[in-house]
Amino acid sequence: MSEFFSAFSWVNMRFLMMGLGVTIEVAVVSIILSFIIGSILGVIRYVKIPYLSQIVGFIVDLIRNLPLLLIIFFTYFALPKIGIHFGVITSTIFALTIFESAMLAEIIRSGILAVPKGQLEGALSNGLNFKQALWHIILPQAYKKMIPPIVSQFVSLIKDTSLATIIMLPEVTYRAQIVYAQEPSAIISMFFALAVIYFILNFIISKIGDMLDRRMTA
Repeated sequence: MSEFFSAFSWVNMRFLMMGLGVTIEVAVVSIILSFIIGSILGVIRYVKIPYLSQIVGFIVDLIRNLPLLLIIFFTYFALPKIGIHFGVITSTIFALTIFESAMLAEIIRSGILAVPKGQLEGALSNGLNFKQALWHIILPQAYKKMIPPIVSQFVSLIKDTSLATIIMLPEVTYRAQIVYAQEPSAIISMFFALAVIYFILNFIISKIGDMLDRRMTA
C-alpha cells in the first residue's frame, strides 16, 4: 500500500500535470477547429451543392470509417515523405481535427435535417433568402438539438488524445508511461491517476454540455 501512495510524489504529479497541459492544449485547439470545419462540411452536405456536396460526402464517409490511429500515423510518418513536415503537437492536432471534423459534419447535417421543413419555408416566405434563413433560423434550432451528441464527440476527442502516445506526444498518458517505466511499482498508481484525470476532464465537459442544453431548451 505504501508503494501505491509513494508514487504520488510531488515530482511525479508535477510531471503528469505538465502532460495534462499538453492534453488540454491539443484538445481545445482540435475542438475549436473541428467544430468550425465540421459545421462547414455539414452545411455543404445539407445544401446539396452539385458535385461539391457529393465530393464532401465521400470524403467525410471515408474518414469516418478509418481508424484514428491510422490518420495519426499518416500525418506524422507519411506526410513528411511528400515534403510536409509537422511537429508532434501539430501532427496530433491535424489528425484529430480531420477525424473529428468528419464525425461532427455528419452530426451537424443530421441536426439540420431534424429541423422541420416548415421552418425554412416560413423563413423564405417572410422575405429571408436561403442563406439568411439557414444562418438565423435553421442553424440555431439545429445546434440546440445537437448539443448532446456534439459534447459526446468532444469527450471522445479528449480520450483519443492518448492515442498520440504512439508518436510520443508528451501528453498525460505518455508521461504516466515514463513514470511507471522508471518505477515499475507505480504502474497501478499511474493508471489510477490517469483514470481520475480523464474522468474529471470529461465530467466537466459533460456538465457544461448539460448546462448549455438546459439553457437553450428552457
